[in-house]
Amino acid sequence: MRLTAGGELSEQIYRQLFAAIADGRLPRGSRLPATRELATRLAVSRTTVSLAYERLLAEGVTEGRVGAGTFVVDAPAPGPAGSGRRAPAGAVHPLEFWRSMPVVPPRTGEVAFDFSPGTPDDTLFPLTAWRRLVAGEFRRSSRPYATYGHPAGHAGLRAAIARHAGVSRAVRAEADDVVVTNGAQQAFDLIARVLCTPGMSVAVEDPGYPRVRALFASHGARVEPVPIDDEGLVVDAIPRRARLVYVTPSHQFPLGITMSLRRRAALLTWAERSGGVIVEDDYDTEFRFGGRPLDPLQSLDRTGRVIYVGSFSKVLLPTLRVGFMVAPASLQPAVQAARQLTDWHGELATQGALARFIDDGLLARHIRAVTREYARRYEAVTGGIAQSLAPWLRVVPSAAGMHVTATLVPGAEIDLARVVTTARERGVAVRRLADFYLGPAAADGLVFGYGGIPAARIGDGLTQLAAAFAAAMR
Repeated sequence: MRLTAGGELSEQIYRQLFAAIADGRLPRGSRLPATRELATRLAVSRTTVSLAYERLLAEGVTEGRVGAGTFVVDAPAPGPAGSGRRAPAGAVHPLEFWRSMPVVPPRTGEVAFDFSPGTPDDTLFPLTAWRRLVAGEFRRSSRPYATYGHPAGHAGLRAAIARHAGVSRAVRAEADDVVVTNGAQQAFDLIARVLCTPGMSVAVEDPGYPRVRALFASHGARVEPVPIDDEGLVVDAIPRRARLVYVTPSHQFPLGITMSLRRRAALLTWAERSGGVIVEDDYDTEFRFGGRPLDPLQSLDRTGRVIYVGSFSKVLLPTLRVGFMVAPASLQPAVQAARQLTDWHGELATQGALARFIDDGLLARHIRAVTREYARRYEAVTGGIAQSLAPWLRVVPSAAGMHVTATLVPGAEIDLARVVTTARERGVAVRRLADFYLGPAAADGLVFGYGGIPAARIGDGLTQLAAAFAAAMR
């Protein structure tokens, strides 16, 4: 509480207390400070405070209890100007694009069987080791991180990422090629800032990742869908006017297909001939439990037209907000300038801890352990679908990641929207494949994430889902 010069002091105290009660900062049952205590704190007379308290008592929003003090008993009816719960709605409105852009609420674990894609199992995270590393970062100096850092990120982490990506993903990079970002989403935003102009054509996979489509559109790009077949992105279907293509070649989201080597070569040829740029999103292929991984587009690129984006959100935790991009030298100055202009740099203690986590071999050990667990869950999900949901769904083969897609069996007539709603009522969260299409859905089915559900609960969850299918058939 702060009093200003001029005006009746008891009136100011009354209005500020009234507003705090009205907007919930002082909820029902709260005890107000004793008049003597508040008078001392505000450097006013006790009589001044008592007059304000008497007005609140008279209006019935507080009550005095002998020997105990003054307590809030009810929220006030509309009273003094400015004491309402919220500020006026105002006459300032965002641009048209942002009026329809929803805020995705955080997942709160409110369902019994969560098959939502994209969520890692936080119980597998080595929290004790991580706490030790973060604490160690602050013990290294008497004035830790007292100055602004480099926009490309912590030097040790950039070097560690270059080594890790080189060994685990065959990415060709030195430390100077790496820019650390607040998750992969910020990497896409920086790419759009330095490359996209209003009206520019950006080609994206269809089905694909909705948030990256929205991000490019927010920068004024014309986002155009390109179909996916059994070999990945159909390169021949890229619009002639497109100058940037976003792809997930190692584990297509959400279908799980791996782009063939023939199609990768065709996409690199497209970039060279058209003068275009390829944004390669390699979001979860550390978790590979079958098949031999193909080299990323970035390692096959000989003309510097691929920007490789990775993330630790799936490998570790989304809340750490650490991603990275490996960008050609020709883009580095612009990308770093854009990062400095919008965000300056990320949280350096976290980045320093992650560098040690990688260099000490803890990341590789964590990935091995989590991959084994996710492989078990993959088998449980695919086996359960074959057993319980075979009349309606068939699995799209996949060999990596944290989710698997199952498409509708040809000829199956089922209202999937109703299935998803009924499943939710039974405590099962699952996403519909059609929701990931930008254009008309070429196929429909369900996308099953298994990072957020223990292996022991997968069978029961699929049984409940089968019951939802059966109910939708009636």
